[in-house]
This record gives sequence, C-alpha cells and structure tokens, in this order.
Amino acid sequence: MLDAPDQGRFRVNDTSLLPTVPVRHRRRPPAEMVREAEAFADRMAQRRSVRDFAGDPVPAGVVEAAIRAASTAPSGANLQPWRFVVLTDPVRKRRLREAAEAEERAFYDRRASPEWLAAIAGIGTDWRKPFLETAPVVIVVFEVHQGPNSPKPYYVKESVGMAVGMLITALHHAGLATLTHTPSPMRFLNEVCERPPEERPYVVMPVGYPTPDARVPDLTRKPLDEVMVCR
Repeated sequence: MLDAPDQGRFRVNDTSLLPTVPVRHRRRPPAEMVREAEAFADRMAQRRSVRDFAGDPVPAGVVEAAIRAASTAPSGANLQPWRFVVLTDPVRKRRLREAAEAEERAFYDRRASPEWLAAIAGIGTDWRKPFLETAPVVIVVFEVHQGPNSPKPYYVKESVGMAVGMLITALHHAGLATLTHTPSPMRFLNEVCERPPEERPYVVMPVGYPTPDARVPDLTRKPLDEVMVCR
C-alpha cells in the first residue's frame, strides 16, 4: 500500500516523525464537481498516441511545468523514485533513434511472440521509429533504484507509473501530443542519456505537435460498464 495512517504525524522507517501541514482543499458544490469531472473526461477522451510529429518547437516552460506536475505523484515512502531526462539535441535524438531501431528490429524479427504481433497488427507499427528524431522533445523516464546517492525505494513501478500518467495528462492538457514507447530491451538508454546503472529505463516519450496530415487508428474504448464495477 502507498498510503499510511495519519495520526497528526507520519512515521518514516519507524525511527523518525515528519511534521504535518494543513490540507489545502476547497470543497466544491456537487453540480460544479460533476461539471468539472465530465469536462475533464471529455478532454482526455480526445487524447491519442501520435506517431507523426511536426518539428515545431514547443513553448519554453511547458515541458518543465508538466514534469513539475508529474513530480507531485504519490510514491512509496515519498522517495519519488523517478528521473525525467529531456532530450532536445538533434545529435542525441538521432543516437536514440538508431539504438532503439536496432533493438526493435531484432524484437520484431526474432523475439516478439506471434500473439503479440497479431495483437498489434491493426495498429500498423514496425521497427521503424522516426518519431524519436522528428519530435522536438523526447522525455526518457527512468526508475531510480538504490545506488551511491539514492536510498532503497519502495513500490517503484507503481510510483513511476502514476507519475508518467500525470505527465501524459499534463502535456495533453497543455495542448501537446505524446507517445509512450518502450523499446525492448532498453538498457542502451543509460548510455544515450548518460545515466548511472541504478537508474533503469521505464518509458520513452516523444512530445510535440502532430503533423497537419497525422492520422491515428480508429480505435474504440471499452464502455464504462465494462471497466467500472459498483458494489
């Protein structure tokens, strides 16, 4: 569990206590809450994973603000075991693309199971990943594990997963498109991003604007009664 009982102070490793501060929360009228929730759901329903990025630069400060929002995600023992590496240098992005395509080509040709290839056949993806070079920004997210300058973390994947979800949401809310890409394997990202071994790649996220002629598969989402259960 990521939460802990609040008895006025929080216990950390059963040896020390953190001071507490008041919760900043404005209770809204029910009608406003429903309206805001429905508007947000409608806006997020427009989010799509994009593979065709224009080269236009993104406004200064947008990515930084989105990462700041992602960094407010809950994490096990509040250790915040994430690192966001922002790539904008064309040379480094090309190195990333070349290394990722080498791994992806081997994956598609030899390592991918027939079931996986069948599952993604309708999407039309292959080993080619031009978006890693054409997107103006590529964010590589790492899990931070125990190392010389980092303590042992807890619930790492859960924590980083929530942070990445908030990052995608923040970027979409700001008007940018994203794609979650997980080349297999991903250890080459430590070299490309110059990160220590205790940081383990979690996801690669191109960020930018779709090209004017960008298209996405005509997908449908599961209806609410298939994904929500009330008891």
